[in-house]
Amino acid sequence: MFKRIHHAAIICSDYARSKRFYSEILGLPAIAEHYRAERQSYKLDLQLPDGSQIELFSFPNAPARPSYPEARGLRHLAFAVDDAEACKAYLEQQGIAVEPIRIDEHTGRRFTFFADPDDLPLEVYEG
Repeated sequence: MFKRIHHAAIICSDYARSKRFYSEILGLPAIAEHYRAERQSYKLDLQLPDGSQIELFSFPNAPARPSYPEARGLRHLAFAVDDAEACKAYLEQQGIAVEPIRIDEHTGRRFTFFADPDDLPLEVYEG
């Protein structure tokens, strides 16, 4: 029935800043970009190598989402990577603050967290 995650949708506060972060820094190629005048909203579809997507939206005056302490809802978005340490080093070279590498106590895999321009928690996870 359910096969995989097709996409995750993100509403950003500064479309140009988030577009640059996800497409240039994280390297996700654009599939399509549309401006929807009736909603005063951009929608950018970005693709990951496995075919899953991130939809990046801009909406005027979107309310902030509580994040800390952890609120109900989606906790974070995790990206599978081959080498968490190399990914951490790359992100830090781009001026992005990254937490120290941790080890998943159940799988033994390395992971760490960083944030997008709107402080959305993102994770890199080896595997």
